[in-house]
Amino acid sequence: MPTSLELRKRQVGPYQMNAYALVCPVTKQSVLIDPGDDADALQEMLKDTHPIAILLTHTHFDHVGALAEMRSRLKAQLLLHDGVHAEGFETEADYWLEDGDTLQVGEHTLQVFFTPGHTADQVCYAIQGDSRIIVGDTIFDGGPGKTWSAEDFQTTLKTLRDVILRWSDDAVCYPGHGASFRLGDHRAEIEAFLQKDHGAFFGDATWGM
Repeated sequence: MPTSLELRKRQVGPYQMNAYALVCPVTKQSVLIDPGDDADALQEMLKDTHPIAILLTHTHFDHVGALAEMRSRLKAQLLLHDGVHAEGFETEADYWLEDGDTLQVGEHTLQVFFTPGHTADQVCYAIQGDSRIIVGDTIFDGGPGKTWSAEDFQTTLKTLRDVILRWSDDAVCYPGHGASFRLGDHRAEIEAFLQKDHGAFFGDATWGM
């Protein structure tokens, strides 16, 4: 049985965005997730590893601010979903991700979940055989990611029903901002949230609203 992937985190930028690195302890291969800012801090987070890819959860500016610099430094492949990108973001990926794709990091495998709503290109990365999932801004301890239209909010509700609630209670979610949390600790709140009629709501939502 392989040793668990090492998860490293740095808070970067004015919005305290969580950048992550996943490192195989055997091969030292790593991936950098969401290079939002502070390339030097991200480089330090990857110390003593062999970066093979940069992964994006989505393309909001606070998650991609240091992308160009880190691509130049690491010479690693860029992987992201090809849904409509945020705020005019444009790039050419080395590989466009789709729901269900798997990625190798040394002796370990990541599975891609397409989780639109907050943005149209949002994905999560689950470590197979492990409880940890990098969720970006899909879901937080206190509610789902912010939406900018009623249509996007309805997409978020569908993502919660069809994707998030199918994960195990033991799933530990690592969001783009704030602390990690166990999904099962919020399942009842999320189910109650989905039962309510939110009308044409969009914006910042909390489970108790």
